[in-house]
Amino acid sequence: MSEETRNSMDGRAETVVQARSIGEVHFHQHGGGPERSATPFQLPPVTVRFENRKVEQERVVRAVAEHTEDAGPLIVALTGIGGIGKTALGYQLARRFADRFPDGVLHVDLDDLRREGVVDVADAVGGMLTALGIPPEWLEHSAAGRSKQYWSQTRDKRLIVLVDNARFGSEVRAFLPASGRSLVILASQSPLHDLDGTAAVEVAVGPLSLDDAVRLLGNIVEDPRLQAEPDAAAELARGCGGLPAALQVAGQWVRKYRRRSLSRLVEELTAELHGKGIPMVEAVWDAAYEGLAPDAARLYRLLPQHPAPALGALPAAALLDSAPDRAADALEELEAAGLLEYRPDGYRMHDLLRGHAERRARQTDPDGRARMAARLSVARWYRRQAARADIAAAGRRMTFAPLVDPIGPEVADVDFPDEAEAYRWLESARLALFGCVRTAAEDGHHEDAWALCEPLWTHFLDHPHYVDVIDAFRLGAAAADRGEFLPAMVRMRCQLARPLWEQGLHEEAARHIGQALQASRMLGGTLPDRAQERKLQASVVEFSGLLKSATGDLSGASADFEASRTVHAEIGNDYGVLLQTYLLGRTALTSGDVESAVRLLEQSHRMARDQGRGRMTSRSGFELGRALRLLGRAQEAEVLVRAALDGARARRSGTDEVRVLEELAVLAEGRGDTTEAEQHRAAARQVRDGH
Repeated sequence: MSEETRNSMDGRAETVVQARSIGEVHFHQHGGGPERSATPFQLPPVTVRFENRKVEQERVVRAVAEHTEDAGPLIVALTGIGGIGKTALGYQLARRFADRFPDGVLHVDLDDLRREGVVDVADAVGGMLTALGIPPEWLEHSAAGRSKQYWSQTRDKRLIVLVDNARFGSEVRAFLPASGRSLVILASQSPLHDLDGTAAVEVAVGPLSLDDAVRLLGNIVEDPRLQAEPDAAAELARGCGGLPAALQVAGQWVRKYRRRSLSRLVEELTAELHGKGIPMVEAVWDAAYEGLAPDAARLYRLLPQHPAPALGALPAAALLDSAPDRAADALEELEAAGLLEYRPDGYRMHDLLRGHAERRARQTDPDGRARMAARLSVARWYRRQAARADIAAAGRRMTFAPLVDPIGPEVADVDFPDEAEAYRWLESARLALFGCVRTAAEDGHHEDAWALCEPLWTHFLDHPHYVDVIDAFRLGAAAADRGEFLPAMVRMRCQLARPLWEQGLHEEAARHIGQALQASRMLGGTLPDRAQERKLQASVVEFSGLLKSATGDLSGASADFEASRTVHAEIGNDYGVLLQTYLLGRTALTSGDVESAVRLLEQSHRMARDQGRGRMTSRSGFELGRALRLLGRAQEAEVLVRAALDGARARRSGTDEVRVLEELAVLAEGRGDTTEAEQHRAAARQVRDGH
């Protein structure tokens, strides 16, 4: 089915596992679909023994013991400045209480999903729902709809929900479980005053005491010099201000210079900070940075240019213009120096260190040319990988951006061994891809901005992250305008219209479709192939019909699908004729003209079989079966619907499988077999609930 209507049976998408942005991550498969644990545990592995925070932990222990479920979920708000250890304390509390909350631990970092200060709540709640076992194709489109799903899924459960980097109580409320037996742990830099009406306990997280800071250094380093030179160890810990983020770097720095006395190292830092007038924390970071090899130092300076919070070796190689092995070595060196943290989604840099990296970058690159070159390089690397993933996932389709050349002779591509891996990579890299659209648009790289949107369309059809998609395609349409490339101007507006109308923004969607229709009339000569121009024009008319169908104008939709079908017939595009015939049949069925629906759907079903289009054969057969049942031809209908069930299961399309099972239940009831009908409905419920 074309990318315009792949989800047309119910407006949702095919199943692809949700993951986060590494850039080249590989996923385990389970029967061709996503692996879902019945009990999610979304915490990173323990790498350093947790130190102290006994007072804070005991306060939370008392709050948990005293909490009554009729007050709603218990909210523990950890507040304190960046780098103070709130996230680590949240992880520690979640691990400590995991046995008391056996239904799982969910985690979301709101800064990962924050755009210009605003969090895409629907996206974040959608991620939690998939972790709870809801297949992506069953997620509601709206934030309100997903919130209701979340409440249904969390009712009566004993969950821990960890929300990191919260700024406002209003953005936290969406993540509160419906069960009063759950625990919510928030990490925020300041108190959240708009959580009135909840059972909230605020726990202020301050700097570590000197003794605790020294012990944490000992856990990080395990170096006898800390015991042999306690005064120097105390001076180093005191200089780090009780910040675990600074102590981590200081500990790794001490470990690196094992043959020097601790007193000498601290004296060197003290001289540095007095000479430059900088805090010791900055001197610790400077010392760690200056001990890096050239590749690691350069990567450290360039990492703030990466468009997503986590990355792996391949996008790091694009930043460095180097081989992946060199980039991997540099990442490991930065981790060993305490300047990066490794999590399951990739390497991450603390915001405090990001600021330090940017300051060092300005010193070595005052005009910003090296940083801008790296930013463009990584954007073009992602553009190339996304285009390759699009081809592997969806095959050749209507796109206009050329495939960019490899970034450099050593920079490697992602391996896409099959369609499933390509789809999964698009989801795993989505934060980076959306980020690249924004940076390309900001930097005036117009073709890169709209070219990145082309594979994001394929991704959107399976994972409708509406806020990011609408933002990206608005930027893509504006970039196509600035680049004055008419086919892209047309295509971007059509593809922007769909998420807009699915979010109820019909007027804006209609405006973009109208602009696309007008621009499509001026395509003459903009593409080398006249047939391709006419195919694009037919596609615009199809989008117009889909918008009219979504707003209830079925006669207008039919007229558009008929006009589009005529163009496809004239240019010899058999698949276009098939698709528009299917849409005409489905529209006729929706409008109640069952006899016309049967005639059209029989045509599309026959064409789909003749063209070897398995998905369309199954879907047109399903719709034809529904129409035949309404005409009283139930036996013929059941043969087609059962074939559609086989097709849905072969494609692992949960959306299609549920609709087919529900139709089979109706057919069974028509035969008077209520037992079989209930079996079909029970099977549909299992698929819908992700079992």
